[in-house]
Amino acid sequence: MGAAAKAYKGIGMDGFLARWYSRNAAKSMPDFISDARRVAALLQPGDKLLEVAPGPGYFAVELAKLGDYRVTALDISKTFVEIARRNAKNAQVDVDFQLGNASAMPFETAQFDFLFCRAAFKNFSEPVQALQEMHRVLKPGGRGLIIDLRGDAPLGAINEAVGRMGLGVFSAWLTRMAFRFMLIKRAYTKAQFEEFFAQTQFRSVSIDESPLGFEIWLEK
Repeated sequence: MGAAAKAYKGIGMDGFLARWYSRNAAKSMPDFISDARRVAALLQPGDKLLEVAPGPGYFAVELAKLGDYRVTALDISKTFVEIARRNAKNAQVDVDFQLGNASAMPFETAQFDFLFCRAAFKNFSEPVQALQEMHRVLKPGGRGLIIDLRGDAPLGAINEAVGRMGLGVFSAWLTRMAFRFMLIKRAYTKAQFEEFFAQTQFRSVSIDESPLGFEIWLEK
């Protein structure tokens, strides 16, 4: 039997890289707050939500502040899980941050009412398996939202997005380089996403496009 596939593309986000990302992502807190409010508007008290690849956990923490939801989050990075748990403790909210692989989730079938994945899907080494796992852990009728970069995003859209992040000169340059030479190469086009979803059993899939990326709405 061959070795199991690595769960993520590239060198991964642990240690220094995870801490650097967490500091810079915190500057986009209005986006995490906005996403949390949008999702909360779709939930009922007591609903169970899973965030896949939460990174430092900003979205999950903000969502937990907004209502009586049971929030779980799964990340492959040990450093991110540690940071996210600390962020939840500091915010005095209850979020279950767990270490694990999006392509082999440690959850029973049909556990969650809603699933959220932001700016991470392109990094999964087994995209179809990850989608199949998302389908498996959602309850019948459960919904999901994937937000991510598009593989054919133009350079102008990338520069504009980085300019809105409020980064210092060096971090802004490093972020632009990461977009151009790493993230875009990992990201998928709409046609590729459609091919992936053809191999799943989601009842409906809607792909909303912007110059920089996609919002993909799923229903089981």
